[in-house]
Amino acid sequence: MPVTLRHEMQEREARNLSPHACLNKNSKGRMRPEEECPIRLPFQRDRDRIIHSKTFRRLTHKTQVFLSPTGDHYRTRLTHALEVSQIARTIGVALRLNEHLIEAIALGHDLGHTPFGHAGESVLNKLHPGGFRHYEQSLRVVDYLENKGQGINLSHEVRNGIVRHSKGLKEILPSDLDTLPDTLEGQVVRISDILAYVNHDLDDAIRAGILAIKGELKDILQTLGERNSQRISSMVNDLIIRTIATDGHALTMSPDMLEAISALRLFLYNHVYRTSQVHDDFKKAMKILRELYEYFMEEDIKLPSGEVWGAEINYPQDTPRHRRVCDFIAGMTDRYALDLYTNIFFPKPWSVV
Repeated sequence: MPVTLRHEMQEREARNLSPHACLNKNSKGRMRPEEECPIRLPFQRDRDRIIHSKTFRRLTHKTQVFLSPTGDHYRTRLTHALEVSQIARTIGVALRLNEHLIEAIALGHDLGHTPFGHAGESVLNKLHPGGFRHYEQSLRVVDYLENKGQGINLSHEVRNGIVRHSKGLKEILPSDLDTLPDTLEGQVVRISDILAYVNHDLDDAIRAGILAIKGELKDILQTLGERNSQRISSMVNDLIIRTIATDGHALTMSPDMLEAISALRLFLYNHVYRTSQVHDDFKKAMKILRELYEYFMEEDIKLPSGEVWGAEINYPQDTPRHRRVCDFIAGMTDRYALDLYTNIFFPKPWSVV
């Protein structure tokens, strides 16, 4: 039997990648067995499935920090995913890790995010029985909701990286490995998510006029760099150099760099995410989603079909309405939620002829 291109690519991985990398041939497989592609390896296929999903495309109209920004250069949830992917791939190439696995996890890690960012997540967490966590919803998207309720059947390693990427204000490099993704590639995406958002959220806040580089912020940026590119380079270079110095088996950063990143993250929570400019809009967004949720919880109201999960999902008969409504709300883009709210709750002009 002739050697296939796929087999050659697997052998190339085994020769070229680090002993700490996750090889495609060692994958734990998919939830449902399927015929392998003769050319693309499993993690490549996972990346392609995510990119071609409707959920991924909708990220372009989902809030990162600033709701429905009018400027052309503010980040959205989609551009955030792309920046995470770029940073993670830079780290992965230097550490000789599996670049396709990194890219798949990075592009899929926020698929379950609600409209209006963490404001939407907060609303669903209060209203939905059992709470709501965007990383669990991201896994639900790829396992079930995408492809009209069939899911896209990703590899175990990609799914694990997606559901374990979240960190909040926890340690940047936690000592408890049980909380981290199983693969080093997944761990690279997790820290790249932090490096991406502390930089681009700062950049957007300065552009929006919320922040100026002075005082406490200026002190923090003396270590990291004043320009976005300088900060990313200093963080990524520190991580790569320190990790290689420890044989690459665990991600490592210098104490000074970790302290500076932690200080910047806390500064953003206190001076951007919780400021009146951002928080007041979030309160309005929360009201919109709360009222939409309550409206669609009425048994005689049908869930729309089309742009987001609704009537086209063939839910099992015993699926609670709470679950269906939560999926529907979480899948909306900002503008879809605003348009739907307007159509439902605003009176329409009429005239008598």
